[in-house]
Amino acid sequence: MKLNKPTQGLSFQYLKEDLPAGLVVFFVALPLCLGIALASGAPLFSGIISGIIGGIVVAAFSGSALSVSGPAAGLTVIVLNGIHDVGSYEAFLLALVIAGIIQFLLGWVKAGVIGYYFPSSVIKGMLAAIGIILILKQAPIAIGYAKDQATSFQMGAVIIAAVSLLILLIWEIPGIKKFIFFKWVPGALVAVVFGVIANEAFKTMQPSWVLENKYLVTLPVANSASDFLNQFTLPDFTAFTNYKVYLLAVTIAIIASLETLLSIEAADKLDPYKRVSPTNRELIAQGIGNTISGLIGGLPMTAVIVRTSANINAGGKTKMSAIAHGLLLLLSVVALSSVLNKIPLACLAAVLLVVGYKLTKIGLYKQMFKLGWEQFLPFIITVVAIQFSDLLKGIFLGVAVSIFFILRSNHKRDYTIHQEKKSEGGQVYITLAEQVTFINKGSIAKKLADFPDGTIVTIDGTNSHFIDIDVLEIIHDFKQAALLKNIEVHLVNIPAFLGVSGH
Repeated sequence: MKLNKPTQGLSFQYLKEDLPAGLVVFFVALPLCLGIALASGAPLFSGIISGIIGGIVVAAFSGSALSVSGPAAGLTVIVLNGIHDVGSYEAFLLALVIAGIIQFLLGWVKAGVIGYYFPSSVIKGMLAAIGIILILKQAPIAIGYAKDQATSFQMGAVIIAAVSLLILLIWEIPGIKKFIFFKWVPGALVAVVFGVIANEAFKTMQPSWVLENKYLVTLPVANSASDFLNQFTLPDFTAFTNYKVYLLAVTIAIIASLETLLSIEAADKLDPYKRVSPTNRELIAQGIGNTISGLIGGLPMTAVIVRTSANINAGGKTKMSAIAHGLLLLLSVVALSSVLNKIPLACLAAVLLVVGYKLTKIGLYKQMFKLGWEQFLPFIITVVAIQFSDLLKGIFLGVAVSIFFILRSNHKRDYTIHQEKKSEGGQVYITLAEQVTFINKGSIAKKLADFPDGTIVTIDGTNSHFIDIDVLEIIHDFKQAALLKNIEVHLVNIPAFLGVSGH
């Protein structure tokens, strides 16, 4: 039986799923855009610009169905230090324009394959680490903590966050979506509406619980078209003689590209339809987005797994959900700033706490441990290293540990893939080598993805002494996705894949 799956292109067929998902992503992205801009030492509006471009422009050019792009927390230190190094925010914007061009060229020369050479244990460690960071960062916001206040919490924030969490957990009850209201109205929207109503009700019922403006969303409010246009910043093209601008541009291009490729692969793993995103096209899309962002005053962007996971959890099916979230961000700064400024940060923090929990469930750690030390050590080292350094350092340390295990396993062995195409029936016979590791998963994934509809594929692991968990995951994902392409798959002596749930 051939199963239908949503397209990876633009489609209006799934608007009833994509529009609510886009709304959820909007509520997740809004505080992130503002918070990342603040942490980067950039104008707050720059974060919104980046979110709008990531949602509309990058999604339109991207080949990913579910990935959502925007300003990335992993780049905040680079932006903060970069602005200082080049002398001004305008000079930084010039570096961002150049970085976007570099990313475009990387996609054009097909450098996107580098993303395949990162083991899944490290990618899952990155997801879990981001989940922990979200929980640690959002917990103080959920209780209304501020360094300059006399008390350690705000009762109004605690109540709003607690009820918002309860609302979100109700939406997670198995089978609850069979009721029309729970199916069509996202829990995050209900939590946000409750937060606004509750804080307004406190004004008459319990004034001491009313949240001050610093505990609410803070968007710049434009009173006229000229005010709105004045929020955009142009790059300083006279800084083209400053060599530090080019060093910064290369740094942004490399790090943003790597984070994007890792997030894209993670998004494909979370995709229930197991669609494979074209990485070279993604680099081109990101390059276009960052170039435009730099030209009008935005922050650098990447594909962001937090927004993407929120999109998938909310039921998004195609890239229209990402575009919808970008349009909502645009609408918010054009016409709804004063309304959005009534939203308590506590209820948005509750949304992010749930997203963080889903990324770093305790069950994930238990299941990774069951896979053995070769998988668990890179995973847990990545998680810990990211907490005490940053995203990229943690990833590289996790990869280094994975390489150690691979080198130990493949001391004197190599691998080959033998493919025999028979003359009739479109049959393909693949014999795996003695040692198949995560280093080989890129070529295997590409080979499997190229088979046309109606092919009969046999994958034989009889001669294999070792098949890495990453390759097993690709093979079994291929077998599952093959139904969607009417491909018949036979596995011979291929071990079962002990999958890791929780995403």
